[in-house]
Amino acid sequence: MKDGHIHSPYCPHGTSDSLKMYVEQAIELGYQSMTFTEHAPLPATFQDPVPEKDSGMKLEDLEAYLHAVDVVKNEYSGDILVQKGLEIDYIKGHESETTALLDTYGPSLDDSILSVHFLKGSQGWYCIDYSPEMFQEAVKDFGDLQQLYVAYNQRLIDSVRADLGPWKPGRIGHMTLVKKFQELYPAPEGWETLSSHVLHAVKDCAMTLDYNGAGLKKAHCKETYPPVEIARKAYAMGIPLIYGSDAHQAAALGQGLSDISTQLLTR
Repeated sequence: MKDGHIHSPYCPHGTSDSLKMYVEQAIELGYQSMTFTEHAPLPATFQDPVPEKDSGMKLEDLEAYLHAVDVVKNEYSGDILVQKGLEIDYIKGHESETTALLDTYGPSLDDSILSVHFLKGSQGWYCIDYSPEMFQEAVKDFGDLQQLYVAYNQRLIDSVRADLGPWKPGRIGHMTLVKKFQELYPAPEGWETLSSHVLHAVKDCAMTLDYNGAGLKKAHCKETYPPVEIARKAYAMGIPLIYGSDAHQAAALGQGLSDISTQLLTR
């Protein structure tokens, strides 16, 4: 059992649960491998659009986070493989800063994720998974739901194809995050075709996908990222799928696992 998407007490919008609590819970669940993928610091020139300004960890906390993961990695080496990673945001127009961060810290990482949370409309930036209200603002700015989905999937393709240097993450995080509020804003007709374009880009660039269970626990989503039909298509294309709990507290490890198609997972 491998979990490739886990947060930590260094997440400014997460829990204070210690890394040891996460690791011991993982061992209890029978994990053989786990990767801490804390939200990396956002580029200095990017203005976080969420009111709390807490989408990524502070740069001054990054060294402490990496050291703390090394400590539990060594302490529990006889019980579980603990890997050190980051969840890197792909933010259009800020590639050079992201590359610089990866050039500095990438050599020390074991495994990381590249995700899209932010989209820029004509009126500014939006964190598309922050709240239904911010999502609605983004829909209005982009013109309609269809155009927001088009923009999100295009940004995913941009992230897959982006040159972020030799330490670019090899896995795309929660590729259908735009569907987080789908019970309030049903996905537009043809969204599967948009996702299919993303899969082809992932395949062409030999990347892997985060098969993320967190969406099953979200009040307005209740499905995995990506949903099972997209996961099956990815599997059929030969794209490796790595389970991710996207846990922001120790108790959330393994979330969604009992409901996903585990036969699709790369172990």
